[in-house]
Parts: sequence; C-alpha cells; structure tokens
Amino acid sequence: MRPTKEPKRSRSRGRSSPSSPIGDRTRSSLSSPGSRQTRPALTPSTSLLDRELVTEDATTLFEDLRISSDANPRSFPYSVKQQCWDKAEKVRGRDPERWRRDALGNLLFRKLVGCPGCLCHDYDHIVPYSKGGQSTLENCQVLQTTVNRSKGNRTEMSRTELIQKSSYCRVAGRDMDLLELSAYGNVRRGQDSGGCRIQ
Repeated sequence: MRPTKEPKRSRSRGRSSPSSPIGDRTRSSLSSPGSRQTRPALTPSTSLLDRELVTEDATTLFEDLRISSDANPRSFPYSVKQQCWDKAEKVRGRDPERWRRDALGNLLFRKLVGCPGCLCHDYDHIVPYSKGGQSTLENCQVLQTTVNRSKGNRTEMSRTELIQKSSYCRVAGRDMDLLELSAYGNVRRGQDSGGCRIQ
C-alpha cells in the first residue's frame, strides 16, 4: 500500500513557522528602523554562508571597494593587439588576418595565443612592463610564446640569443591549410598568392 501524500501548504507572508537567519535579519531590519538590530539565533542547521551573512552587514562589505582606473594596464587593450598584429610581417600567399611572422621570423597562427607550441604567439612589451614599459602600440610586438617566456623582463638579450630560444617547426602549406580548416572552417589565401585557387 502506498503512503498518501499530505496536501501542500500554501505559503503566506504572515506565517509563524521558523525561517532562515537571512529572513529573520531582513524582517528585523524592516520592522523597526530606529531600533538597534539584534542578531538572530543561529540554529545547528544554519549553513556557513548563512552565518557569514548574519554576522557581516552588507554595507560594510562593500565600503572599501574602489574601482581603479589604471592609466597603464598590464595587458594590452584589444585595439592595440589588433594594430600590433597588423604591423607584424605578412606571410606570402596567406591571409594576413590569420598568419604573420614575429620580429625573429617565426611563423605564427592568429588563433594560437599563449600556448607553448611553435606557431603560438604572445603580445610582448618591448620595454618590459616591470621596468616602466607602457601598454601602447609603440611598445608592442607579436612574439613567439616560447621566446617571450624565455625573454621575461630582460632587455639585454640580443637578437641571436632570442632566435636560439625559438621553437622551430617546419610547416608546409598543406599543414597550414589543415590548421585553417580546423580553426576557421575554410582556407583563405592572401592577395599575393599568385597560384591556383582550390574551389
């Protein structure tokens, strides 16, 4: 035999059943605006979150919150990254929105940012941020990620030392096509490709 379900009770605003500490705090703060607020009794079933909400007042939580408008952010804004990509060397026969070369001649793919592979890139501060470098277009260069990580905040590294830190990989045109297909769903050639177009 199945147990019978009890009928659901309707919720009303003036119910006298026990409630949560949050509700008690809200009601006590609304009931007497001039009176001193007392802490509601915490029951053993009160969660840690409820205890924190009961013990701390919301106005004191956000009192010290300040929004800082840093004139020189550590990371480059999107518009600067776009212009930095545009000023990097183009790859002949490839769409310049997808492929570029960094200052050392390493091949870079637009979709691969921050990973340690040979086609991955970072937006590098030429003069390091920690040494007063600004996050501006003049101080930005597209650089292979492994080179950028090994460079760190050093400025005294020569071009030869940076080239030695590069991850070299040999990428054929067919490999580049496959990367474009997987990332963008199509293959686009640059204006200067000069060869046959596959349709």
